[in-house]
Amino acid sequence: MTPGLPPAMDRPHFIGIGGAGMSGIAKILAQRGAKVAGSDARESATAEALRERGATVHIGHDAAHLAADASAVVVSSAIREDNPELVAAGERGIPVVHRSDALASLMTGLRPIAVAGTHGKTTTTSMLAVSLSALGLDPSYAIGGDLDAPGSNAHHGEGEIFVAEADESDRSFHKYAPEVAIVLNVELDHHANYASMDEIYESFETFADKIVPGGTLVIAADQSGAAELTRRVSERSDVQIVTYGESEGADVRVQKVTPRGLTSEVTVLLGGKLLTFTVSVPGRHYAHNAVAALAAGVALGIPAHNLASALGKYTGVKRRLQLKGEASGVQVIDSYAHHPTEMNADLEAIRGAVGDSRLLVVFQPHLFSRTQELGVEMGQALALADASVVLDIYPAREDPIPGITSALIIDAARTAGADVTPEHAKDAVPEVIAGMARPGDLVLTMGAGDVTDLGPKILDRLSAVSN
Repeated sequence: MTPGLPPAMDRPHFIGIGGAGMSGIAKILAQRGAKVAGSDARESATAEALRERGATVHIGHDAAHLAADASAVVVSSAIREDNPELVAAGERGIPVVHRSDALASLMTGLRPIAVAGTHGKTTTTSMLAVSLSALGLDPSYAIGGDLDAPGSNAHHGEGEIFVAEADESDRSFHKYAPEVAIVLNVELDHHANYASMDEIYESFETFADKIVPGGTLVIAADQSGAAELTRRVSERSDVQIVTYGESEGADVRVQKVTPRGLTSEVTVLLGGKLLTFTVSVPGRHYAHNAVAALAAGVALGIPAHNLASALGKYTGVKRRLQLKGEASGVQVIDSYAHHPTEMNADLEAIRGAVGDSRLLVVFQPHLFSRTQELGVEMGQALALADASVVLDIYPAREDPIPGITSALIIDAARTAGADVTPEHAKDAVPEVIAGMARPGDLVLTMGAGDVTDLGPKILDRLSAVSN
């Protein structure tokens, strides 16, 4: 099965083409034969990977970058209305397509699995992409992070399944009509777009309503928000609801998660039979992600034992507890966690894996609005580390909020008994960590911003100190 190009997508121009979501769509379109072009604020390995696929990628935003024959301009919610390329598209009457509409059009005629939830989307989507590929099903997929090499976040496959990360942050996941939808959790996040839990529930209800008749909702049984969503959508008779988790009434019941260093052994009760398989990333949180992926694959008719074995092929995705290296007896791991629930999950997973060794964290808060709402909980999570360095807030798309700084997190962390060092200069962190770390320690760089760049620099500084 080889779907053709969606209407108006034969010569698309992407504003922000290097972004995780945008680059994946651009790659799939290029693989389907589209003449892809776009721009991004800075050079990157992702931009170069797209060029290798035949795409034209400009650095910087300028109206002159928009080709005369562009058939559509693709944008995300992060693109501001005064972007010169977007303004030029309006003046020239070129259709403007939101990223989610472009992704939805790529799923037409296929069997989509859409993965939603406040935490764990990228990991669960990646697990499905890797395991289905290992089974020879050649799925198409679009993931919010690279599996390994730059540009590995998406693929146009010849199979009938399309696995997509479904972003709830801007309600764009309402555009999809999946055969199987996964909801990992429902929590208050994305504070710039949601004012209350009621709004979050309404948004996820709309997403669940988009499941095609005869389809399946795979949803967590243990998480309170997901349980409430299950109650709200349970009257829909043309969709099967499959719950998973450790709760006694879960349809796919997690019987045991056994840590094995940086891996876990998971035993589930599915269809009256026990099934044990290995997850090659540590922690209960990731084990549950794997069980969600297992339940979704079974809903599409894939034999459970085959899929369970294939899930063991997954060895992680960039920025999700990714080992960056070791120097002077100190391991450095990178984590994308930026919400307190994610932070707690990753810190508990690493704490369980390192045993008596010390855990040092370099944390960079992400977004002023998130820090304003959840800064205290972020600080409390840092109490799980032996010591932390906290950077200034990474603003991403936001303007500063008066009075909201990393001090909110630092004060809460210290109140919770954490050992915290504030650091305003990101470039100073490698030296700070080199002065703190000793052989046997593990350093975790944590956050959704550019804190990820520090891993190699910390390793270089640790190596220099030991020589």
